[in-house]
Amino acid sequence: MMRRKLLILAAVGVVATAGAITTTSAFAQTNGGDRRDDRRDTRQGSRDEKAACKAGDEKSRPECRKDKRDTKQDERGVDEANKPNE
Repeated sequence: MMRRKLLILAAVGVVATAGAITTTSAFAQTNGGDRRDDRRDTRQGSRDEKAACKAGDEKSRPECRKDKRDTKQDERGVDEANKPNE
């Protein structure tokens, strides 16, 4: 009788552990992770734009900042026509 209870308890433990392992590894990527990756890509693109601008001597520092800002806005999908007045 005791042996049977122990066998049933062990079987339930194995099934519960297997269910927990398969459930936790099924969805590792979230929507938040996707958005974070997009922001990182946007930042890197704008950094590259600013570095390229600073490498050439034809633009001033504020013009390079504006180019960087415009690059960020373009990568976010916001265009100048729909931007609110500042």
